[in-house]
Amino acid sequence: MTGMTMQEASDHLTQNDPQFALTRATIRGVEYPIFKSTPPNIPQMLKNCLEVHGNGVDEYLVFQDERWTYGEFCTEVKLIAHAMRNQLGIAKGDKVAIAMRNYPELLFLMMAISSIGGVVVLLNAWWTTAELDYALEDSGAKTVFADGPRLERLLPIAEKHSAFLIGARDCVDGAQATYSKLRNQASGANWPDVDIDPEDDFAIMYSSGTTGHPKGVVQTHRGAISAVYCWFISLKIAPLMAPADAEPAEPKEQVVLVVTPLFHVTATHPMFLLSIPMGAKVVVMYKWDADEAVRLIQNEKVTRFLGVPTQSADLMERAKAIGAELPTMEFLGSGGAKRPPAQVEQLHSTFPGATVASGWGMTETNGIGLGIVGPDYISRPAATGRLYPPIQQLRILDDEGNELPNGEVGELTVKSAGNMRCYLNKPEATAEVLQDGWLRTGDLATVDDDGYVTIVDRKKNIIIRGGENIACLDVEAAIHNHPAVIEAGAFSVPDERLGEVVGAGVQIREGESLTVEDLSAFLADHIAGYKIPEHYWFQTEALPRGATDKTDRRALRNQCLNL
Repeated sequence: MTGMTMQEASDHLTQNDPQFALTRATIRGVEYPIFKSTPPNIPQMLKNCLEVHGNGVDEYLVFQDERWTYGEFCTEVKLIAHAMRNQLGIAKGDKVAIAMRNYPELLFLMMAISSIGGVVVLLNAWWTTAELDYALEDSGAKTVFADGPRLERLLPIAEKHSAFLIGARDCVDGAQATYSKLRNQASGANWPDVDIDPEDDFAIMYSSGTTGHPKGVVQTHRGAISAVYCWFISLKIAPLMAPADAEPAEPKEQVVLVVTPLFHVTATHPMFLLSIPMGAKVVVMYKWDADEAVRLIQNEKVTRFLGVPTQSADLMERAKAIGAELPTMEFLGSGGAKRPPAQVEQLHSTFPGATVASGWGMTETNGIGLGIVGPDYISRPAATGRLYPPIQQLRILDDEGNELPNGEVGELTVKSAGNMRCYLNKPEATAEVLQDGWLRTGDLATVDDDGYVTIVDRKKNIIIRGGENIACLDVEAAIHNHPAVIEAGAFSVPDERLGEVVGAGVQIREGESLTVEDLSAFLADHIAGYKIPEHYWFQTEALPRGATDKTDRRALRNQCLNL
């Protein structure tokens, strides 16, 4: 049965495939459509997968020269879970932080923490000591697993937070325990016996907002699973939408390549967590390297690639340079930032066997949102996409909250069981964006009569540098610490490779001198490297002001860029 519209295919699956059946539920006082038969929590999703794949030889996780089957992966998770309960005394509801780059231990820990009912707190591996200090204070996590570089940054603040530091991989002196010792001293072949409700908290992921400090986005088990199963059903919808005369594709082992940081939702949810119901193999890169990506795609027969647009561009250029066709790739997606429209056709031409795709989602939505793939994307390269079915709703609202007709620009607002529970410790910020289940995203967009959304601007003062969200106020606050600075305003500067980078207009004190090199070196002790401006404009006069006497960031940007 092919040639269906998206809606027809979605209806067919929700009515005929029990794993996608729908019902309705009231969650935190709001009624939502939900999946009726999905696993109730993240650990159960993994257990279900183990029942399908068994303890046999099905390879699941690859990292450099290390490999785990599904059974071995689950055994590791169970051991670490029992170690955390029995050796560390971690109980249901306790928050456990992870601060490391892309290591297998991060995935083991995510599943182990959640399997004992704990809450996973994912810390950005690029943060400085000051930024980690804020996150530990905000989250209240008392146990932190960290690799060597992160451990060094945490050591000066561990006593302040009564934090128990556990080193992993390249750990340095100072850790109170190590992952390997905990694992080797653990025992327990069974899954921990813990009652985990769908509405229990699963994870806290930090996302930059319009305030200087990042917000802790609280995700529930139902929220994460709702997102995963929206993507999962989309994989089943695609063949039903193929033309009736299309030749059916040969089933192929699905292999996903994780190239973005695992402390971001783009890597954890649509790559790692989705791999579980898909039954896909996961190949993890420690950090992005185009040459290594080409090698892994060839050697591991990777079928699915999802990264920020700059990574797609790097992969394309490297593949062309060495004549690598990468025929196993079936899906070439992007998220985290908008892909330049011109790049869509270039990728399609370079990798004709892959479906080029793009998506939009937020940490606040567990990553689910909009998507556009294949011919639709080729013909509408500037579009952001359509709503993933079947449990999401969308509105375009004006500043007063009134719904706007198709074609008019307003704030993209979405509702689903995939939305976050709240911002941690920020009830006012939560109430501002989450209203009767509807999440006001801060993105300005239009929607056409066919349901295609195009994001045109952002209400938030956020710079998206190669997929990393950077709050302007965060950068400004750091610059203001310099004694020669009176005032600073940060803004986005277009960049061919990264989409946009940070620029700053800086007012310096009369009689003071300040160089780009001096200010950048100063900022290195205050904010992560990716947040440090790449362009500065120094002046002694006041920065442009708006009607309320606040710095007019848009006018400053136009002045500096001579727009």
